[in-house]
Amino acid sequence: MQDDNKLIDRYGRRFRYLRLSITDVCNFRCNYCLPDGYQCDSDRDFLATNEIHTLAQAFAGLGTRKIRVTGGEPSLRKDLADIIALCANTAGIDEVALTTNGFQLQSKVQSWQQAGLTSLNVSIDSLDPRQFAAITGHDKLRDILAGLEQAAALDLKVKVNAVLLKPYSEGQLHGFLHWLKSTPLTLRFIELMQTGDNQRFFNDNHVSGQPIKQQLLEQGWQPVVRASTAGPAEEFWHPDYAGRIGLIMPYSKDFCASCNRLRVSALGKLHLCLFAEQGLDIRPLMQAGDVAALQQRLRDLLGQKDASHWLDKGYTGATRHLAMLGG
Repeated sequence: MQDDNKLIDRYGRRFRYLRLSITDVCNFRCNYCLPDGYQCDSDRDFLATNEIHTLAQAFAGLGTRKIRVTGGEPSLRKDLADIIALCANTAGIDEVALTTNGFQLQSKVQSWQQAGLTSLNVSIDSLDPRQFAAITGHDKLRDILAGLEQAAALDLKVKVNAVLLKPYSEGQLHGFLHWLKSTPLTLRFIELMQTGDNQRFFNDNHVSGQPIKQQLLEQGWQPVVRASTAGPAEEFWHPDYAGRIGLIMPYSKDFCASCNRLRVSALGKLHLCLFAEQGLDIRPLMQAGDVAALQQRLRDLLGQKDASHWLDKGYTGATRHLAMLGG
């Protein structure tokens, strides 16, 4: 089933979407992710712009149309705008997205948009400033919300990510639904995922998105047809709301059947699935600038991609903490 000009795995899934981490450093201390703050446990020799250029060319030549820049927190890299521009100016790349905690959104979003950014995902787990500070370790909610307004004024497509947590879930849904009445963006609830170091927290705080989905459908929310480069969210719209709601439910049946994305870490390792294997080193080919050889390597490695992440069986693979997911 493999096409030399496309990335298609043995299950017929086509990969048009690259999630590119440019740092694993994060300055937030979210209680579900890095409660003790960032701990450096590897060399911080993160990908250089010339390596990223080779990677973007290779993926674009194999049919990838969207690159999402992630971290850690990507805005901690001073050359983020250069990286966005590099991706945006790569022939074949139609969308350049960014996932951020919003810490520098107010001061930097205009420069990101001018560099070629087309869409933005911002993590906001609560609209209550005190609750937000308790979750993240930072009293920055008002500044981040102001940054969202700036992003919308720049015509960026904006989504907000919120992790479902048992102590807050009822209030989260009520508060965000009220907000979406007049706020024209997409709010995505993400199920807490079990990782290598959060089993107890997961057991105490995991909330399934399925009851929320049922509640939305009963309230007249309708499914949105997914685009070919869309992420894993099931999205819903309602005629009485300016915004949309999405649900990312990795424990749901057939979640992996629609997988369309590959990930490359800040150290140059390909992750066919963060939950299924250790990273596969492709950095030497990136450093050499050999686009054709890198493309062949990507095609070869894609044959190792499994059918599922097996999260439902408690397998967490290479993912020690949620910051490694890159948003």
